[in-house]
Amino acid sequence: MTDDLPPRPVPSLPGTPHRRRPRYAGNHPRRFDEKYKERNPERYAGTVARVLASGKTPAGMHRPIMVREVLGVLVPLPGQAAVDCTLGYGGHAQEVLARLQPGGRLIGLDIDPIELSKTEARMRALGLGPETFAAYRSNFAGLPQVLETAGLTGVDIVFADLGASSMQFDDPARGFSMKNEGPLDMRMNPQRGRPASVLLEKIGADVLAALLEENADEPHARLLAPALAGRRFLTTTALAAAIRAALPRLNKDEWELSVRRVFQALRIAVNDEFSALDMLLRRLPVCLNPGGRVAILSFHSGEDRQVKKAFAAGLREGVYEDIAPEVIRPTAEERRANPRSAPAKLRWARKP
Repeated sequence: MTDDLPPRPVPSLPGTPHRRRPRYAGNHPRRFDEKYKERNPERYAGTVARVLASGKTPAGMHRPIMVREVLGVLVPLPGQAAVDCTLGYGGHAQEVLARLQPGGRLIGLDIDPIELSKTEARMRALGLGPETFAAYRSNFAGLPQVLETAGLTGVDIVFADLGASSMQFDDPARGFSMKNEGPLDMRMNPQRGRPASVLLEKIGADVLAALLEENADEPHARLLAPALAGRRFLTTTALAAAIRAALPRLNKDEWELSVRRVFQALRIAVNDEFSALDMLLRRLPVCLNPGGRVAILSFHSGEDRQVKKAFAAGLREGVYEDIAPEVIRPTAEERRANPRSAPAKLRWARKP
C-alpha cells in the first residue's frame, strides 16, 4: 500500500536550516499509534477489514455487543424517546436511533470527555441534528438531572453497556490495560478523581484485599494485597510486573488472569462504578414512561448480581411488570467473531 511507504525527502531551500526527515518506523514499529493502523480507519480501511475478518477487534474500535438481542428486548418504535446511558462509540445508539425514526429522539450520556466529543462529532456527521440526538457528559447516576435538562419527564427506553470501552482499553495513555505501557490512571473522566497509582499508594493491605475480592473475585487477593498496597506504581507495566512477582508459582495464563482481575478491580474502585450502578438502578423506575423498557449489559459477576437483584425486587414491589426470566448471553458465533463479547450478560425489565 502506498500509505505504508516512508515520506520522500524534500530538498532544503538555500538559506534554510537542514531538517531531518521523520524516521520511518519500518515493518515493526514500537509506537502504539504506528503499530495499530486500524486506529486510523479512514486511512487504513484494508487493515481494519483484515483485523475484523480474523475475528479480532481493531485497536481503538468498539464493536457493539449483542445488538440483535438488545433491540429484541427494547423494541424501539418510531416516535419514542430513548437514553443510551453509556454512549461510548455510539454503536448501540445508532441502531436504536434508526428504529426510532421518524419522530424519535435519543439522549446519549458518557462520563468520558475524550470519547464523548469524538462520538458526538461522528453522530453529527451522520446528519443527526439536536432535535434527534443530544449528548451529555454525565455519569448515568445523574440520569434524572439529564432528563430534566433535556426537557423530558420520562423516556420509553433506557440502555446501559457497563464497564470500560474498547477505545479506553486500547489507548495506553488511559492506563486501563497491561497490553501497552502507559500511566497507571484508569479514570474514565481524567479531569476528576484520583488515578489508580494514587489509590494503590494510599490504600492499606486489608482494604485492598477486600477490594480485589469484591470487585474482581480475585482468588489470590490475600497474597497480592501486601505486595501492592502502599507502593507507588507509575505505569501499567510496573504494576503487572509486581503482580507476577507476587505470584511466582502461577503459569503464564493464570498470571495473566490475575493481572486482568487486579486491573478490573482497580478500575471499578477508581471510578466508583458499583455505587453509580446502584444509583442508576434505584432511579430507573421514575425515569421510564409507562410501558418503558430498560436493558443492561454487564461484564462482571458483581454488576450482574446488582442488576438481577434490583430487577427482581422491582418485580416483587410492582415497579416492574416483567423482567428477564434468565440472563441472555452472546451466541457462539458472536463470541468467535468478537472475543470481547464472551463475558457479556444481558438483563431487561419492563414497567407497567
